Amino acid sequence: MSSHREAPAIAKDPVADSTDLYAFVSPDAPGSVTLIANYIPLEGPDGGPNFFEFGDDVLYAIYVDNDGDAKPDVTYRFRFTTKVSNPNTFLYNTGPISSLDSPNWNRPQFYTVTRSTSRAETVIGDNLACPPCNVGPRSTPQYASLAQSAVQKLSDSHGKVFAGQRQEGFYVDLGSIFDLGALRPFQNLHLIPMAAVAGVNGTKHLSVHSIALQVPISDLTRDGTSTFSGAGDPRAAIGVWTAAYRRKALIRDEGDDVQSGPWVQVSRLGNPLFNEVIVPMSKKDQWNSVPPSADGDFLQYVQHPELARLLPVLYPGVFPNLAAANGSRDDLVAILLTGIPSGIIAGFQNFTGATTADMLRLNMAIAPSSHPSILGLVGGDAAGFPNGRRVADDVVAIELRAIAGVTYPLVNPAFTPDGAAGVIYDVEDPATNTPPVSYLGSFPYLNHPESGYEVPA
Repeated sequence: MSSHREAPAIAKDPVADSTDLYAFVSPDAPGSVTLIANYIPLEGPDGGPNFFEFGDDVLYAIYVDNDGDAKPDVTYRFRFTTKVSNPNTFLYNTGPISSLDSPNWNRPQFYTVTRSTSRAETVIGDNLACPPCNVGPRSTPQYASLAQSAVQKLSDSHGKVFAGQRQEGFYVDLGSIFDLGALRPFQNLHLIPMAAVAGVNGTKHLSVHSIALQVPISDLTRDGTSTFSGAGDPRAAIGVWTAAYRRKALIRDEGDDVQSGPWVQVSRLGNPLFNEVIVPMSKKDQWNSVPPSADGDFLQYVQHPELARLLPVLYPGVFPNLAAANGSRDDLVAILLTGIPSGIIAGFQNFTGATTADMLRLNMAIAPSSHPSILGLVGGDAAGFPNGRRVADDVVAIELRAIAGVTYPLVNPAFTPDGAAGVIYDVEDPATNTPPVSYLGSFPYLNHPESGYEVPA
């Protein structure tokens, strides 16, 4: 999956576990970019009596690099505070929650947003309310309007924000892909064959907790501009990542756990599936603890990905050209670690510089409407992944096709991709490219979570 439970240590700490990161030019709000960082993987909607929430003891951050050094130039930090209205009940709510300030909601959560640059650090949102989880029709009637009321304006025209439970927007056949790399639609060709069947969305009916920002483009650029000379304008390309932190020390004080000391990074995420699939098991916790600027230590795993070696073994005779390839996968380095330089794909670039770093790179000069390009070979277009990431982008199929060799000719014209590489898919319908998930047409784009009461048997 994108980054759910991807490393041994963070799998034990779900409230600090980043699951997905999205960055895209907002289709319904010209001149703005939407950034979404999801946390808490695989939430069951019927998760009471202690329903899911952000960690009060976790510092969440979304970072933007706009000068190519893989270090933060614009930072958004989020701290959460949970209140208990009635200490004498075990219930999450003692009646219907009809508003964010309903006295029936026993465990409301609030948060502060701080924006930092080299020039200033400013609180741009304070005491903002999260919506409750979607408990059920009795407890959270009219949930859509209740959740939408949690979309908050940030101060000084810095955009808007939402933080709360959302329907899982990422889709993948978890049960199949981690069963020795099986893809159900092609598993008849697997080393251990079974009849080919349609893929199954393993995250269906699940939820996550989202931190979503919609901010002016001028808030993200190095010189405050919001207009560019074209897609080749280097000011238009930014790198984005998210991270979560815990205090270094945990001490016991009169029976209470108290955190102290500096913040220590325990989770991060840029490109989907990077730590999950690229980084070896022995290095995953280390990767989660270092900043993107240290990713040169992981370059070798991108240049020579293990999965590219495994595909010809797991699917005998299906990937003969991939099996014979032995060069460095500089196409994957460009896609995942530097951005794609100009001149490789006509009219496109999202290059942020030579510093190798796992960041989600977005060219903000490219309009959110579809701009077909050679990226279409992997099931994408210039307005979507690997140019940023929209909520519906089929990142599993796109990255599998890239690793299988579809993008290798970008840097090695002598290489011919295997025919199967271009048609790999996991869950999305290959005929219509329809995701098995529904989304909202406006901010925060990820749909409302399913209610715990209405989860199918």
